[in-house]
Amino acid sequence: MTDTTFTPRVFSGIQPSGGLTLGNYLGAMKRFVDMQDEGSYQTVYCMVDLHAITAKFQDPATLRHNTRELAAGFIAAGIDPAKSILINQSQVPEHAQLAWIFNCVARMGWMGRMTQWKDKAGKNAEAASLGLFAYPALMAADILIYHATHVPVGEDQKQHLELTRDIAAKFNHDYGVDFFPLTEPVIEGAATRVMSLRDGSKKMSKSDPSDASRINLTDDADTIAKKIRKAKTDPDALPSEVEGLKDRPEARNLVNIYAALNDQTVEQVLAEVGGQQFGTFKPLLADLAVAKMSPISTRMAELMADTAEIDRILAHGATQAREITAPILKKTYEIVGMVG
Repeated sequence: MTDTTFTPRVFSGIQPSGGLTLGNYLGAMKRFVDMQDEGSYQTVYCMVDLHAITAKFQDPATLRHNTRELAAGFIAAGIDPAKSILINQSQVPEHAQLAWIFNCVARMGWMGRMTQWKDKAGKNAEAASLGLFAYPALMAADILIYHATHVPVGEDQKQHLELTRDIAAKFNHDYGVDFFPLTEPVIEGAATRVMSLRDGSKKMSKSDPSDASRINLTDDADTIAKKIRKAKTDPDALPSEVEGLKDRPEARNLVNIYAALNDQTVEQVLAEVGGQQFGTFKPLLADLAVAKMSPISTRMAELMADTAEIDRILAHGATQAREITAPILKKTYEIVGMVG
């Protein structure tokens, strides 16, 4: 096989499951914007609504609302539909069509080893949907229907991206082609994993019963500042070295958040604030969080007041996306032996 050159292209998506948080912004959206603005890649970002129905029944009206709210979040965070392709997955049918081909390439054993399958299905695997089991094949199709070369992912999705590479490699090997790229993961940034403001050992989550545990992208400036001021900490001063954050999960989390919001490394932050008590550091973090996050919540509210504009943006994105996906699916079908 010859070495094929692929257009540098980024694909990533978020499930429209509602309740966007600072974790979504720092762990995903901010990096999406950075990759868009870098200009080194064509960028495609997606509301993966087909994935949203895999684990449990979704109320249709709620799913529509969450999809539009997520689109508003993307745009408010800085995703520019003039620079990136912004879509919801179900409007680009090639995602699901390629997923069927990949269902026939992937092996049951591969799927059964997926940690997220084990976590979500639990002991009641017999009652889980087939869609949940096959989820990673659709994720692979989401990526490879664009011949995406890079995917910004969190640690919890690394295994699924490895499976995407396995599917691409098996397809290429089985058919004697060099058609799908072996997509590279992009994992970086201080706050890739943002933790709860009430318990630094737990991931920040929309499902936490305590609203004080998270900063929602819909929170106004006063609410953001209040939550930062009330965030759990320990009695010790901040260290000057990263090693000093070991076994201090709450301190580490707040420093990580500051670093990520301010485009600094943890080392740079500690060089500035090492030795400070939290009574001094928290107001600094609160001011920074308000400056960075409250414009997002304001813009989201404006966008959600005109959902017709969101729908127009997504329809335009789907048209752009299909200019890429339709030829790739057509060639895939030719390789597999489909007539037409």
